[in-house]
Amino acid sequence: SENEQEKLLPVFSNQKINKYLKEIASILKINKKLTFHAARHTFATTVTLSNGVPIETVSKLLGHTKLSTTQIYARVIEQKVSSDMLSLRSKLNSKNNDETRVTYQ
Repeated sequence: SENEQEKLLPVFSNQKINKYLKEIASILKINKKLTFHAARHTFATTVTLSNGVPIETVSKLLGHTKLSTTQIYARVIEQKVSSDMLSLRSKLNSKNNDETRVTYQ
């Protein structure tokens, strides 16, 4: 159709992309289930937001019409930071057993 000819790249369904991701995972011996959704999530969190890309830019890249949708990914980042800091505090406290304890207020 005329619409198809105007596209720069082919458009694949989620099912087709998931099939390709499964094949790639098998070839690379990746034991996790790779999906298009997981790839989008990783792109939003690990690739962009964690590396300082502004949330407005990430929102545009993901095709979100509402910034609040993208903010869901940002909350995941905040939770990870909080969890990582608690883990760090625990490690520092156990390492410095008899020394000054690290505390947060």
